Amino acid sequence: MHKSNFHGKNLQSHLLTIFVIFGVLFTVFACNNDKPDQIGAVLNRATTPKMKATDITTVISDSGITRYRISAPEWNVYDKSVQPYWEFPDGVVFERFDQNLKVDANIHCNYARFNENDQIWELRGKVKMTNIQGELFETEQLFWNQRQQKFYSDSLVKITQTTRIITGIGFESDQNMTHYTIRKPQGIFPVDEKNQTVAKPSVK
Repeated sequence: MHKSNFHGKNLQSHLLTIFVIFGVLFTVFACNNDKPDQIGAVLNRATTPKMKATDITTVISDSGITRYRISAPEWNVYDKSVQPYWEFPDGVVFERFDQNLKVDANIHCNYARFNENDQIWELRGKVKMTNIQGELFETEQLFWNQRQQKFYSDSLVKITQTTRIITGIGFESDQNMTHYTIRKPQGIFPVDEKNQTVAKPSVK
Protein backbone atom coordinates (compact mmCIF):
# COMPACT_ATOMS: atom_id res chain seq x y z
CA MET A 1 0.00 0.00 0.00
CA HIS A 2 1.37 3.41 -0.97
CA LYS A 3 0.45 6.56 0.95
CA SER A 4 1.38 10.08 -0.10
CA ASN A 5 0.42 13.67 0.72
CA PHE A 6 0.22 16.42 -1.88
CA HIS A 7 -0.67 20.12 -1.94
CA GLY A 8 -2.50 21.93 -4.73
CA LYS A 9 -5.85 23.14 -5.94
CA ASN A 10 -6.25 21.09 -9.08
CA LEU A 11 -7.13 17.42 -8.64
CA GLN A 12 -5.67 16.60 -12.06
CA SER A 13 -2.27 17.99 -11.02
CA HIS A 14 -2.48 15.87 -7.86
CA LEU A 15 -3.15 12.73 -9.84
CA LEU A 16 -0.30 13.55 -12.24
CA THR A 17 2.03 13.94 -9.25
CA ILE A 18 0.83 10.58 -7.93
CA PHE A 19 1.64 9.05 -11.32
CA VAL A 20 5.21 10.42 -11.21
CA ILE A 21 5.80 9.10 -7.69
CA PHE A 22 4.51 5.64 -8.55
CA GLY A 23 6.73 5.71 -11.63
CA VAL A 24 9.77 6.45 -9.46
CA LEU A 25 8.88 3.65 -7.05
CA PHE A 26 8.44 1.27 -9.95
CA THR A 27 11.87 2.22 -11.37
CA VAL A 28 13.62 1.82 -8.01
CA PHE A 29 12.06 -1.60 -7.53
CA ALA A 30 13.18 -2.70 -10.96
CA CYS A 31 16.74 -1.48 -10.39
CA ASN A 32 17.01 -3.33 -7.06
CA ASN A 33 15.92 -6.64 -8.50
CA ASP A 34 18.76 -9.14 -7.98
CA LYS A 35 17.61 -11.41 -10.79
CA PRO A 36 19.65 -11.22 -14.02
CA ASP A 37 18.13 -9.18 -16.82
CA GLN A 38 16.29 -11.16 -19.44
CA ILE A 39 15.43 -10.03 -22.94
CA GLY A 40 11.83 -10.89 -23.69
CA ALA A 41 9.73 -10.65 -26.80
CA VAL A 42 9.00 -7.20 -28.18
CA LEU A 43 5.66 -6.10 -26.74
CA ASN A 44 3.03 -3.90 -28.29
CA ARG A 45 3.47 -0.75 -26.21
CA ALA A 46 0.08 0.57 -27.29
CA THR A 47 -1.63 -2.26 -25.42
CA THR A 48 0.99 -2.82 -22.71
CA PRO A 49 0.86 -0.66 -19.58
CA LYS A 50 3.95 1.41 -18.80
CA MET A 51 3.16 1.10 -15.11
CA LYS A 52 1.08 -1.30 -13.05
CA ALA A 53 0.47 -0.70 -9.34
CA THR A 54 -1.66 -2.65 -6.88
CA ASP A 55 -3.38 -1.94 -3.56
CA ILE A 56 -3.17 1.83 -3.92
CA THR A 57 -4.26 4.27 -1.21
CA THR A 58 -3.34 7.91 -1.69
CA VAL A 59 -4.19 10.87 0.52
CA ILE A 60 -4.33 14.32 -1.11
CA SER A 61 -4.03 17.60 0.80
CA ASP A 62 -5.07 21.12 -0.14
CA SER A 63 -3.46 24.06 1.71
CA GLY A 64 -2.25 21.69 4.41
CA ILE A 65 -5.68 20.13 4.96
CA THR A 66 -6.41 16.52 4.00
CA ARG A 67 -9.13 16.72 1.36
CA TYR A 68 -9.25 13.48 -0.64
CA ARG A 69 -8.43 9.80 -0.43
CA ILE A 70 -8.21 7.60 -3.52
CA SER A 71 -8.12 3.81 -3.24
CA ALA A 72 -7.93 1.14 -5.93
CA PRO A 73 -6.96 -2.56 -6.11
CA GLU A 74 -5.11 -2.02 -9.40
CA TRP A 75 -3.93 0.93 -11.51
CA ASN A 76 -2.53 0.57 -15.06
CA VAL A 77 -1.08 3.42 -17.14
CA TYR A 78 -1.18 3.12 -20.96
CA ASP A 79 1.01 5.99 -22.14
CA LYS A 80 1.56 4.80 -25.73
CA SER A 81 -2.06 4.32 -26.68
CA VAL A 82 -3.50 6.59 -29.40
CA GLN A 83 -5.44 8.18 -26.55
CA PRO A 84 -3.25 7.74 -23.43
CA TYR A 85 -5.30 6.59 -20.47
CA TRP A 86 -5.26 5.22 -16.95
CA GLU A 87 -7.30 2.12 -16.18
CA PHE A 88 -8.66 0.83 -12.89
CA PRO A 89 -10.00 -2.61 -13.92
CA ASP A 90 -11.24 -3.50 -10.43
CA GLY A 91 -12.79 -0.13 -9.69
CA VAL A 92 -11.81 2.89 -7.64
CA VAL A 93 -13.05 4.72 -4.55
CA PHE A 94 -12.91 8.52 -4.20
CA GLU A 95 -13.55 10.00 -0.74
CA ARG A 96 -13.73 13.67 0.24
CA PHE A 97 -13.08 14.91 3.78
CA ASP A 98 -14.63 17.87 5.59
CA GLN A 99 -12.68 20.13 7.96
CA ASN A 100 -13.15 17.59 10.77
CA LEU A 101 -11.57 14.85 8.61
CA LYS A 102 -14.88 13.06 8.21
CA VAL A 103 -15.90 11.69 4.80
CA ASP A 104 -18.70 13.95 3.51
CA ALA A 105 -18.84 12.69 -0.10
CA ASN A 106 -17.69 9.61 -2.00
CA ILE A 107 -17.79 7.71 -5.28
CA HIS A 108 -17.61 3.93 -5.77
CA CYS A 109 -17.53 1.96 -9.02
CA ASN A 110 -16.49 -1.43 -10.38
CA TYR A 111 -14.42 -0.05 -13.26
CA ALA A 112 -12.81 3.31 -14.07
CA ARG A 113 -10.86 4.79 -16.95
CA PHE A 114 -9.26 8.23 -17.21
CA ASN A 115 -8.50 9.83 -20.60
CA GLU A 116 -5.42 11.99 -20.08
CA ASN A 117 -5.85 14.24 -23.12
CA ASP A 118 -9.52 15.07 -22.57
CA GLN A 119 -9.32 14.84 -18.75
CA ILE A 120 -12.49 12.75 -18.65
CA TRP A 121 -13.21 9.94 -16.21
CA GLU A 122 -15.51 7.10 -17.24
CA LEU A 123 -16.95 5.15 -14.30
CA ARG A 124 -18.85 1.92 -14.94
CA GLY A 125 -20.53 -0.89 -13.06
CA LYS A 126 -22.72 -0.16 -10.02
CA VAL A 127 -21.60 3.44 -9.77
CA LYS A 128 -22.65 4.94 -6.44
CA MET A 129 -22.04 8.53 -5.40
CA THR A 130 -23.02 10.33 -2.20
CA ASN A 131 -22.86 14.13 -2.20
CA ILE A 132 -22.36 16.51 0.75
CA GLN A 133 -26.15 16.72 1.19
CA GLY A 134 -26.34 12.97 1.77
CA GLU A 135 -28.11 12.24 -1.52
CA LEU A 136 -27.26 8.88 -3.10
CA PHE A 137 -26.84 8.64 -6.88
CA GLU A 138 -26.86 5.19 -8.50
CA THR A 139 -26.25 4.42 -12.18
CA GLU A 140 -24.35 2.01 -14.42
CA GLN A 141 -22.24 4.58 -16.26
CA LEU A 142 -21.06 8.03 -15.24
CA PHE A 143 -18.69 10.52 -16.87
CA TRP A 144 -16.70 13.16 -14.98
CA ASN A 145 -15.25 15.95 -17.13
CA GLN A 146 -12.61 17.59 -14.97
CA ARG A 147 -11.91 20.32 -17.52
CA GLN A 148 -15.56 21.41 -17.56
CA GLN A 149 -16.06 20.47 -13.88
CA LYS A 150 -19.24 18.50 -14.40
CA PHE A 151 -20.74 15.01 -14.18
CA TYR A 152 -23.10 13.55 -16.77
CA SER A 153 -24.69 10.27 -17.82
CA ASP A 154 -27.02 8.89 -20.49
CA SER A 155 -27.97 5.86 -18.38
CA LEU A 156 -30.78 5.20 -15.94
CA VAL A 157 -30.15 7.08 -12.70
CA LYS A 158 -31.71 6.67 -9.28
CA ILE A 159 -31.39 9.51 -6.76
CA THR A 160 -32.31 8.73 -3.16
CA GLN A 161 -33.05 11.80 -1.06
CA THR A 162 -34.28 12.02 2.54
CA THR A 163 -37.97 11.85 1.73
CA ARG A 164 -38.18 10.73 -1.89
CA ILE A 165 -36.57 8.73 -4.67
CA ILE A 166 -36.24 10.17 -8.18
CA THR A 167 -35.56 8.07 -11.27
CA GLY A 168 -34.83 9.10 -14.85
CA ILE A 169 -32.74 8.57 -17.97
CA GLY A 170 -29.66 10.76 -18.20
CA PHE A 171 -28.59 13.70 -16.06
CA GLU A 172 -26.08 16.51 -15.77
CA SER A 173 -24.59 17.99 -12.63
CA ASP A 174 -21.98 20.37 -11.30
CA GLN A 175 -18.82 18.85 -9.83
CA ASN A 176 -20.27 18.93 -6.28
CA MET A 177 -23.39 17.00 -7.41
CA THR A 178 -25.56 19.57 -5.63
CA HIS A 179 -27.08 21.25 -8.71
CA TYR A 180 -28.30 18.71 -11.23
CA THR A 181 -30.86 18.19 -13.99
CA ILE A 182 -32.53 14.90 -14.95
CA ARG A 183 -33.12 14.83 -18.71
CA LYS A 184 -35.98 12.32 -18.87
CA PRO A 185 -37.63 11.95 -15.44
CA GLN A 186 -39.50 8.68 -14.97
CA GLY A 187 -40.95 9.03 -11.50
CA ILE A 188 -40.79 10.53 -8.02
CA PHE A 189 -41.71 8.23 -5.15
CA PRO A 190 -42.03 9.01 -1.41
CA VAL A 191 -39.80 7.12 1.00
CA ASP A 192 -41.18 5.28 4.02
CA GLU A 193 -38.78 6.65 6.65
CA LYS A 194 -39.46 3.81 9.12
CA ASN A 195 -38.70 1.00 6.70
CA GLN A 196 -36.55 3.02 4.27
CA THR A 197 -38.53 1.69 1.35
CA VAL A 198 -40.34 3.32 -1.54
CA ALA A 199 -44.01 3.80 -0.80
CA LYS A 200 -46.23 2.35 -3.51
CA PRO A 201 -48.26 5.02 -5.31
CA SER A 202 -52.00 4.68 -4.78
CA VAL A 203 -54.17 3.72 -7.74
CA LYS A 204 -57.55 5.44 -8.17
